[in-house]
Amino acid sequence: MGGIPLPLMNAQYDAIMRSYASKRAISRRELEERVMNIQKQVPELSSLDSSLASLRAGKVRAAIENDPKKLHDLDKKLAELTAERERLLKAHGYTLSDLNPSYSCPDCQDTGYIGTEKCHCFLQAEINLLYHQSHLKEILEQENFNTFSYSWYEGPDREIMRHHVMDAELFIESFDRKFQNILLLGKVGTGKTFLSNCIAKELMDTGHSVVYLTAFQLFQLLSKVVFSGQSNREEAFRQTYPYVFDSDLLIIDDLGTELPNSFTVSQFFLCINERILRRKSTLISSNLNMGALEDTYSERILSRIISNYTILQFPETDIRVRKKLHSLT
Repeated sequence: MGGIPLPLMNAQYDAIMRSYASKRAISRRELEERVMNIQKQVPELSSLDSSLASLRAGKVRAAIENDPKKLHDLDKKLAELTAERERLLKAHGYTLSDLNPSYSCPDCQDTGYIGTEKCHCFLQAEINLLYHQSHLKEILEQENFNTFSYSWYEGPDREIMRHHVMDAELFIESFDRKFQNILLLGKVGTGKTFLSNCIAKELMDTGHSVVYLTAFQLFQLLSKVVFSGQSNREEAFRQTYPYVFDSDLLIIDDLGTELPNSFTVSQFFLCINERILRRKSTLISSNLNMGALEDTYSERILSRIISNYTILQFPETDIRVRKKLHSLT
C-alpha cells in the first residue's frame, strides 16, 4: 500500500474548491425554490420580511445617529415581528431553518474554511481525493475483511490471527466511543499491512479521515516542516500537520525501516505524544520486536506505546511466500 503524496498540488486544491462552489450553488438553488414555495403557501410572509428588512436598516441608522431610545424601540418591534413570523411559519408546518440554506457541512457552510483554518471537512476531502488519485482505494478493494483468509495460517497461528481480527473489529466498532491505538509487530510478510488495510477501509467507508504513511514518508514530511526556510515554515506547517496530528486515524507502516537518528526519534515522540494528547488514534506496524523498538527509539517512547497501545504480535509464518508458491502451482 503506497502513501499519500502530501500536500495537495494547486490543481488538486482547485478541484476541491470547485466542489465547494458547486455545493453552495446547489444549496442556493434549493433555498430559492423552497422560499418561493413557502411564500406561495404563506403570502403574508413577504410583507413581514419587508418590514423586518426596513427595521434592520433603521437600526443601522439609529446606531450611526447614536440614538439609544430609537434603538430600543426598534429592537422591541423587531422581536415582535420575528416572533410573529415564527408563529406564522409554524402554523403552516415550517420552521425558521426552512428559510436558511442547508449545508453539507454547517461548521464552515461549505466554504472549506473556518476563519483562516481549513475545516475538518476540507481535510476529509483532501484525503479522499488523494486516495482516489493514488489508487489506494483500489488496493483497499482487494485487501479488506471480505478478502481476508485464515487459510494461509496453520495450527496455533490461525487462532492467533482470529483473535487479532476480533481485536481489529472491536477497534473499529468502538472507534467513535473509545480512544485507542494499535501496534502490530511481526516479521515481513506476516499480514500486518493487510490487517491495517482492512481497518483503513472500514473507517474510510464510514466517513473517517485515515492517513497512511510509511515511517520514511512520515519523517520526510516532518523534516520538510522543520528544515524549511523561515518564510516557508508556516505554510509547510499548515499543509502537513493537520494530516499528521488531526486525522481520525494515522497509520504508520514499516516503523524501523527508515534510517533512525536523533531527529527521527524526537519527531516520532512528538507525533505519537501529540496524537495521544489530542485523543487521535494511531496504528503502527513494525518488523522490530519490543527490545529492538526500545533500543532504536528510547525507553520513553516505548513507555508511551506500552501504556497507550494494544500490542498485537503476529505469527512468524511468511504468508507472502505461501501466496507466491500457491500462485505458481
